[in-house]
This record gives sequence, structure tokens and C-alpha cells, in this order.
Amino acid sequence: MVSQKQHGGSIVVEIIDDVEVEVKGRTINVRGKLGELNRKFSEDFVHLDKENGKIKLWAKSKRFPKRKQMAIMGAIAGHIKNMMDGVTKGFKYKMKVVYSHFPMKVNANGDHILIDNFLGEKYPRKSKVLDGVDVKINGQEIVLSGIDKEKVGQTAANIEQSTRVKNLDIRVFQDGIYIIEKAGKPI
Repeated sequence: MVSQKQHGGSIVVEIIDDVEVEVKGRTINVRGKLGELNRKFSEDFVHLDKENGKIKLWAKSKRFPKRKQMAIMGAIAGHIKNMMDGVTKGFKYKMKVVYSHFPMKVNANGDHILIDNFLGEKYPRKSKVLDGVDVKINGQEIVLSGIDKEKVGQTAANIEQSTRVKNLDIRVFQDGIYIIEKAGKPI
């Protein structure tokens, strides 16, 4: 389990077993059994240190950091935890294809998903699939999986937004592709 402790002007994130973490300045590399992720944080007031199986985030200022700086450091700690969870367990989103008026067909085509016959449209709609995201289509269910939570979530959002109903009554036309499960938690 990943834990986060806050001490005055710093935040400590414990490193999960079976994960290798390398810190160079504001860049962090995380390696695990499923792969490797790296990320550079642009906030110049945050310092990252690795010591004794923990990552310490602290602010550069002489006084205690302000509320906004602590919020940003908390967000960075959350990103680090998501990176460690991703390289050990991975992330999975499930989506459901729903239609009542026109039968919709969904096909994975390289780095795009093609949605045919959405609301009877003549031309297919396209949705971008980001690098590192695997797409599996089983009938009316789409499963997106990968080690980077942001890329998997953004791909799911791209698919959901590409089938948004416009200029029609959404109480009647409820067709679309909807997220039904995020990272193992039903919505």
C-alpha cells in the first residue's frame, strides 16, 4: 500500500515493494514488473529526494510553503503514487456501447477507434487511442488497459466525447459509448 505523510513543509511518499525509483532533479523514473514510466515535473520550487525507501518532496522557500504550494506538492505525490500503481498492477477502464435507434459498430484500427453508424450517420466517427493503451472490443464492451493512468483515462474520455449527442434530445437519444468502470471501481 502506498502511504503519504505530511510533515510541516514536506510530503513523504513510501515506495512500494518490487518497484525501482530513480530521482534526478525534478525527473522521476519508475520501473516495475509491467514496464517503466518517467515524468518531469515543471514546478521549480519542488525538490525531490529519495532516501531509505521513501521519496521526500519539499519546497525551496525558507518559510513554510503556502497553501497553493502544498496543494501542488500533494498533486505531485499523487502522480508518483499512480506511477507506482501503474507499473505494478496497471489500470483498466471498461466502456459500454449503448444504442436504441441505429445499430452501432465499433472497430479498433491502429491508433484510432472507428465508430460506424452512430445515429445513422453516413461517415464513421474517429477517436484517438494514445500510445501505451491496449484496446479490446468484445461485442458491446470495450476494455482499455495500460500502465499510465492519464493515458488510459484520456483515451476513454476521447471515445466518450466522440459519441456525444448534439442538437437532439438526450432523454430520447441515449446512444453512445459510456464509461462504466474506472480502474476497477464501478461508476
